[in-house]
Amino acid sequence: MDFDKTKHHTWLSWAAVALLVALCAVLAGLQYRWLREVADAESYRLRQDLQYRLNLLRRDLNDEVFAACYGYIPANWEIQKLGRDLAYLSQYRNRKESGDLVVRRMAIAVPDKLDLVLLFPDATETHLVPGNWPPEWDAMRKSLIVRLRGGPAPVNQTSTLVEFPRFGTDKQSGPRSVEQEWLLLDLDPDHIGHTLLSEMLNRYLGQSGKLEYDAEVVARANPAISIYRSSTDSSRAARWTPDASVDLLEIAHPQSVAQSPASPSPADSDAASLAGSVVAPPNTAPEPGPSRALWTLRVHHHAGSLETIVAKGRRTNDLLAAGLLLLIFATTYALVRFSRRAQNLAELQMNFVAGVSHELRTPLTVIRTAAYNLRGDLAAQPTQVARYGTLIREQAEKLSALVEQVLRYGNARAGRVLQKREPLAVPQLIEASLFAARTAVDAKNVVIEERIEPDLPLILADRASMQHALQNLFENAMKYGRSGDDWIGISAARSKNGGPSVVEIRVADGGPGIPEEEREYIFDPFFRGQRSLQDQIHGTGLGLNLVKRIIEAHGGTVAVRDNSGPGAEFIVRLPAAPPAPLIAAHSRTNDQKNEPAR
Repeated sequence: MDFDKTKHHTWLSWAAVALLVALCAVLAGLQYRWLREVADAESYRLRQDLQYRLNLLRRDLNDEVFAACYGYIPANWEIQKLGRDLAYLSQYRNRKESGDLVVRRMAIAVPDKLDLVLLFPDATETHLVPGNWPPEWDAMRKSLIVRLRGGPAPVNQTSTLVEFPRFGTDKQSGPRSVEQEWLLLDLDPDHIGHTLLSEMLNRYLGQSGKLEYDAEVVARANPAISIYRSSTDSSRAARWTPDASVDLLEIAHPQSVAQSPASPSPADSDAASLAGSVVAPPNTAPEPGPSRALWTLRVHHHAGSLETIVAKGRRTNDLLAAGLLLLIFATTYALVRFSRRAQNLAELQMNFVAGVSHELRTPLTVIRTAAYNLRGDLAAQPTQVARYGTLIREQAEKLSALVEQVLRYGNARAGRVLQKREPLAVPQLIEASLFAARTAVDAKNVVIEERIEPDLPLILADRASMQHALQNLFENAMKYGRSGDDWIGISAARSKNGGPSVVEIRVADGGPGIPEEEREYIFDPFFRGQRSLQDQIHGTGLGLNLVKRIIEAHGGTVAVRDNSGPGAEFIVRLPAAPPAPLIAAHSRTNDQKNEPAR
């Protein structure tokens, strides 16, 4: 593998990744700004939508409450026909018979010089009788007296009491519309709040039959007076910051105005009428004053506030955007990494094809030349025949070893790494592998130092595969680890790790060692180091990959020493064989698995 070329390609790949990271960072900034603008727009939309629904609720509640109130107001012709008291009592009885629960009390406030007399229906509902002003109506009394004496109408300080004046012409003051008496209606806050308002809250602010908002109604003149509160945690509701509010039960109070030129004649001056938001006689309706509401409805979302909902949605969008950008980056990183690995693998495969072609060409050339020479006069010379025969046998063995290596790699890729496993003694396995390595490699001058611990436990292994793995390690040490002393060391001992019994085999050499940049690739298929290519050492690049596959198939591990320094050392750890009864059971199981189907 050309590491300089690989480093150049790697630098270009990571430069592209860095450029992508910068672009993703710019995109993240733009997306963050856009999401903030979307969140602000969403917050504004939610508030507008909430206020719109509250306005609809206010309209419907006002219509329903004042529709009930207007039922207590008699028409002009009824007052003229029945008289004032009987006309009011007739409307009062009709409303009670219809089951009205919006109004809990009715009274008529009649001027008496500069004071007011309060008339209530008696027990038989046939007469209006004078009564005392209730203490809670004192604010209304003061307000009406001020208006009776010609002063400006003050703000209504009551929370449930509404008044409807009846206007008529004052003979003494000329053609001028004045308030003759007031119909006072005391609203029932329990019925309005828990029946009418509760149903409307679910209609306009609920979803799937569940109210999304905490709601509270307070007196507009005195917010400390609570009229209604939806079912919620009272301690949490006390800390409300309303998301929106709307005034309820708004009444347009009349102001005294001068009679217009088109006013009725003095003969009609005794005709009475009701003004304000109810009914006004022709040409006598006063201009309405400022809108004054009795109650204020405040709502607050269960999640905390509309800003909390928007912030939560924005955090979710930020996380999704960040996740998508991270996914893009991770995908690009993976593609770059996988493409680099695929490119390296393709390069290694090309080197493998070239190496195998060279490995095949040399033995075949030698065999073909020796066979050609044996056809001539050399066939009559026994010594030459023997020499050429030995040469042919050696080259044929090299070809067989090469073919065996490739076949084993193919079987390993197909998942057929092991055949039959049996208990094996490690010293005998090392000796057999070492003999095969000596035969395959010219190791006449190699000094082999063995340190085999006595009484090593057996290992449960496939003999041919394990011998092939150890032979590859020994051959590598003999081929690549040669230095001035041509020494390799082989040791085997029981591992002292305190866990299950493990046999540790070490293969060390005194050569130049493995460069640090090559260590992560030495177990990859087709990989061959720079030194082996420069020194033209024969090989396929499959040996260490097969060693790793075989050792791991036996439940063991193989590693190369990480510390720097001369030489290389490979460490193989294999689990010791279980007791004999378990070995027999394991063998029977394998035999059943390998038995052909009938």
